[in-house]
Amino acid sequence: MFMYKVAALYKFTEVLDSLSFHNKIRKKLKEFSIHGTILVGDEGINGTISSSNNENLLKALNYIKSYKGFDDLDIKYSSSDKNPFVRLKVKLKEEIVTIGDKSIDPTKSVGEYVEPENWNDLIDDKNTIIIDTRNNYEYSIGTFKNSLNPNTTKFREFPKWLKKNKFTAHEKNNKNIAMFCTGGIRCEKASSLMKEKGFKNVYHLKGGILKYFESVSKDKSRWQGECFVFDDRVSVKHDLSQGTYDMCHGCRMPITDNDKKSKKYIRGVACPECFDKTSEEQKLRYKSRQKQVDLAKERNQKHIGPKEEVLR
Repeated sequence: MFMYKVAALYKFTEVLDSLSFHNKIRKKLKEFSIHGTILVGDEGINGTISSSNNENLLKALNYIKSYKGFDDLDIKYSSSDKNPFVRLKVKLKEEIVTIGDKSIDPTKSVGEYVEPENWNDLIDDKNTIIIDTRNNYEYSIGTFKNSLNPNTTKFREFPKWLKKNKFTAHEKNNKNIAMFCTGGIRCEKASSLMKEKGFKNVYHLKGGILKYFESVSKDKSRWQGECFVFDDRVSVKHDLSQGTYDMCHGCRMPITDNDKKSKKYIRGVACPECFDKTSEEQKLRYKSRQKQVDLAKERNQKHIGPKEEVLR
């Protein structure tokens, strides 16, 4: 079977000329026929890329690592039997993961990294508060046992949840705060926020859930369910193989085979979650888009389709 190698990557580090860095990255990755999405900013780089040619993928990653500050680029590998991306997008952004507060600077202050092999000990500790820094639709299909769900739809809502939750002085000073996300980038930035807000014992899972899957055997895992990923695979299992979820291209929510049996499911248009939230005009527009996708498939062509996202 034709297999694509997928690399999720990020690094918080000061970039002096992000525009120049952006242009060079885009040119070089195109040369290597890389697909995926890369975000570049003054605070670093974030993205997921793929290739059917392992050598080209390694060349692309080594090129990024050759730049000052990126030699220890955080990379998590997985695979897919089809290309999870239809093109390459390299974007210049103010924040490589948006928390909405420029004063939060992971290049200056973050919590302590926890290696995946040591994560179980931390979250098994009764003195630990476990926080899932991902969005609600990600949490809904899998998370670590006993973790808090901030019920966010975007990462930039996390500071509001933190303020609203009103942690006590005792919790700020004495509890272990264990944070995690898909690839490590959101929980690292969230840990910087927590430190700024006076939390003393802040920890975050190095490499995120994907690195945990790589490093910890399933029989020792504290993970429950599957892990949402921001590409056409939708989710991955603990062995990093493609998961069992599909995606509603109307609202981007993960959906199951059971959801598809609902009268409120229309392929490429709506699911039980969004059917009553979209207008008839929107549904007609989505139906037209799905028709173009199907026609492109019949011609053995790729259609750009719904907006691709990067790990957030």
